[in-house]
Amino acid sequence: MLKTSRRAMLAGVAASTTLPRFAIAQPKEKIRIGVPTKTYWPTIVCETALRQKLFEKEGLDCELTIYRGGAEGFEAIAAGAADLILNSSSSVAAGIKKGVNVKCVANGSNGYYGWYLVVKPDSKVMKVEDLAGKKVGITSAGSGSDILALWTVNAKKVQFTRVPLGGGGLVPNLLSGNIDATVLYSPLTYKVMQGKEARPIIDFGAEVPPHSTASWIATDKIIKDRPAVVQKALNAIYGGVAFLDADKNRDAAVKIIAEIDEIPDSIAAAELDGNIKKLSRDGLFTKDWMQLALDMAAMIGMKDLAPVEQIYVETFKPVPTKA
Repeated sequence: MLKTSRRAMLAGVAASTTLPRFAIAQPKEKIRIGVPTKTYWPTIVCETALRQKLFEKEGLDCELTIYRGGAEGFEAIAAGAADLILNSSSSVAAGIKKGVNVKCVANGSNGYYGWYLVVKPDSKVMKVEDLAGKKVGITSAGSGSDILALWTVNAKKVQFTRVPLGGGGLVPNLLSGNIDATVLYSPLTYKVMQGKEARPIIDFGAEVPPHSTASWIATDKIIKDRPAVVQKALNAIYGGVAFLDADKNRDAAVKIIAEIDEIPDSIAAAELDGNIKKLSRDGLFTKDWMQLALDMAAMIGMKDLAPVEQIYVETFKPVPTKA
């Protein structure tokens, strides 16, 4: 995993002795935030908040850790190695039943924006029904791509074989013809579509009913013992969202996305418009959105889930920190 940290630099002891007492900086409260992977929107949002010094403005010392996936991030918060993470909203329901005391504290996204079911440009598959009996790539069982593949099976009444290939295997296996279609996520979707390597069949962001696909999740301990720190962290995070969303910051936003995801500006612009600008700006929940998240989880075989009333709190109302 990759770990970065931003901390205020205090004056040296010798220098500080010459300053009035009131001028000495007060120590900032620490918050440990985890995000699932580098090329995913929460990393861009948090890095934006760091670069714009939004955590500092909230009086926080933010330690950002980039994990190798959602499961590793959830393990970290379960082990007490993180205070706040971004993960699927339904993961909390499974965790509670296993003794992991966490809650969703702010809604991150209400859709699989930037996710598509794609085929090769010259494929004979012209509509979803043409995939009957064929092979569709996913990253792994229980993943977001698996959820969307199974949603397609149920919503479109079509049966196909789901083939787990890992994130790095989806596009190569599609292009080689080993699979007939694949579920892809952004910004990879925009890369292959702009490069005319793939053609979309389903835009999941447009077709899947709105529900909480991902939430910011905090431990019950920090919610109880340091609620002000959670509030301030969410203010900074949603300040990052607001910065990226503002038209006046478009050039800077594209540059940040291109740098972090290591993609050309044209693809970064597509990621900004097709995904990041559609994120929740206020972090608010509805019970219906959370219940549908649990229903989607049950669809892929997740069992023994905590009831919807136990998986989130509405205590925190993010007030975006201004850059």
